[in-house]
Amino acid sequence: MSLLRSYVSGGWHTPSVEGAPLHDAVTGEEIARISSAGVDMGAALRYGREVGGPALRELTFHQRAQLLKALGLYLKEHKAELYALSARTGATRSDSWVDIDGGFGVLLGYASKAKRELPNDKVFVDGALEPLGRGGTFVGQHICTPLRGVAVQINAFNFPVWGPLEKFAPAFIAGVPSLIKPASQTAYVTEKMVELMLASGLLPEGSLQLVCGSAGDLLDHLTPQDLVGFTGSASTAQHLRTHQAVIRSSVRFNAEADSLNCSILGPDATPGTPEFDLFVGQLVTEMTTKAGQKCTAIRRALVPESLMDAVAEATAARLAEVVIGNPADKSVNMGALAGLEQREEVRRSLKALQENASVVCGDGPLSLVDADAERGAFMAPMLLRASADAVQPHEVEAFGPVSTLMPYSSVDDAVTLAARGSGSLVGSIVSADTDFVRDVVIGVAPWHGRLLVLDREDAGESTGHGSPLPMLVHGGPGRAGGGEEMGGMRGVLHHMQRTAVQGSPRTLAAVTNRWVTGAPRRDDAVHPFRKTLAELRLGDTVVAGPREVTLEDIEHFASFTGDTFYAHMDEEAAAANPFFGGRVAHGYLVVSFAAGLFVSPEPGPVLANYGLENLRFLTPTFPGDTLTVTLTVKQITPREDQEYGEVRWDADVVNQKGESVARYDVLTLVAKN
Repeated sequence: MSLLRSYVSGGWHTPSVEGAPLHDAVTGEEIARISSAGVDMGAALRYGREVGGPALRELTFHQRAQLLKALGLYLKEHKAELYALSARTGATRSDSWVDIDGGFGVLLGYASKAKRELPNDKVFVDGALEPLGRGGTFVGQHICTPLRGVAVQINAFNFPVWGPLEKFAPAFIAGVPSLIKPASQTAYVTEKMVELMLASGLLPEGSLQLVCGSAGDLLDHLTPQDLVGFTGSASTAQHLRTHQAVIRSSVRFNAEADSLNCSILGPDATPGTPEFDLFVGQLVTEMTTKAGQKCTAIRRALVPESLMDAVAEATAARLAEVVIGNPADKSVNMGALAGLEQREEVRRSLKALQENASVVCGDGPLSLVDADAERGAFMAPMLLRASADAVQPHEVEAFGPVSTLMPYSSVDDAVTLAARGSGSLVGSIVSADTDFVRDVVIGVAPWHGRLLVLDREDAGESTGHGSPLPMLVHGGPGRAGGGEEMGGMRGVLHHMQRTAVQGSPRTLAAVTNRWVTGAPRRDDAVHPFRKTLAELRLGDTVVAGPREVTLEDIEHFASFTGDTFYAHMDEEAAAANPFFGGRVAHGYLVVSFAAGLFVSPEPGPVLANYGLENLRFLTPTFPGDTLTVTLTVKQITPREDQEYGEVRWDADVVNQKGESVARYDVLTLVAKN
């Protein structure tokens, strides 16, 4: 049997002992052995800090995003081996698609979001500039920079590809190296994935390490700059969270733990409605996908008392159609659990649940396709039914194809039952009654990390109750671990330190690589629109004007655009307006005049104006006022894969009194050369 390897300190490490056996979940055959014997955990963490961290921090956010995108595409081209191994975990083809292609999707999703939402820089500016003095010479700004440690990522067995990648992606974008520690049962899939990632040649040295087998003394070597991300049981999360090194160094610890997720059927969703069918279909899907081995699966199905029988009958009928067996057979739509030990754990939990619940279906003879019930870790999906006052369904999770129906009598009752799960990763409400949905969402939101509202309108595009998405948080309060994974840029910023920097505008501009009000301007003979991206500098400025705004201008603009709002056209009505006291120019006329003042009309490096942001009209412009505009280069963002970049300009339009009448950011695309 092959020995799984670890990849640490720049090389592959084969364990020095025979290791523990790993078995095919379908056939029971031994397929590999696993051990971390001989791995120097302290050295691995030092290598990540001293080699991986500096290599990543040399890159900008956009450069890391470009590598991440290339990695996702590379893995998509080499996924056949991962699918073959995934089948040995008991996963069907569709189960594997969620894990494998879903994991690649996280890489691509993060790459795309990073290029849209982060600067092509090494520092993230968090929030607006804060004035700290009256004269404008003392200001503050929050910045975020990558932690100088390693993100230790401890993953669960059920998603050996998606699980590691959804932790790796935000850490990589942030500039923090990862050390992946997969769960042993399915570590052979993760090992192959890491082998492919390293073979791509895309990753900076030290940015990715892998430990297969026991974590040993790994946590003993943590420093205040390291992070721990954990997915698994609530009890293990509690044990790790209280590790001396985690406490002593205040290590950032994020846990995503098992949870007793619920789905709530609305009273309007009676048999024959699309919502009724959606609820039953979703429940069956969540019970059978990955054989119910999902931290997001529906464990409690909360149903109006009057609909309990109808839901039980419809769900049982759908479950009877599920074909269980060897995932290699195309007719099979539910495979095995991860192993015989996992099946025994589910059976123990099922026994505890049955103290408060009866079996609706699933306790009959097990019929399998091309599989042996004794050698393979198979079990039938089990639907239980409990009373409203049952205790065990809110306390015991059977981490397999098991769910419990429970009745509720009112909105308040449904909210109370949902909350008894003590914190969940996800809940869903299936209803077309928006009043009911609003009450339930607001009532259960404090207990959930994510809520899906499913109805006939969104069903066609909905990714489902159990599908986390990289742009939304994945995590939950209480029993669910109290943490958040992914979540778009929230996931990235989790790996960074937020620091308040105080100083002069000139200093803050230098630190953030953004011009700020009060920082020096450069007003030379060359109009900034005549400069390429390579030639532009922060603070490059053009001052243009003045231009008088006449009553004829206002009336022409109103006639030309059709904007005849009374404040522009009716002197008496405008005079009665407490904001104006007389006819005023259109705000967009002011912006248009400003553009006419600062533009350099000849063809040149400026390729396009693609928008305005943060536009505010601060002082009314009256007939006879004169306008002057100051346009200053605020931020320069080259695009890595294009021959142009984005330039953000600060636009300040003032009247003859020096009062700002409009302030906004102008966004342009400018050629690099």
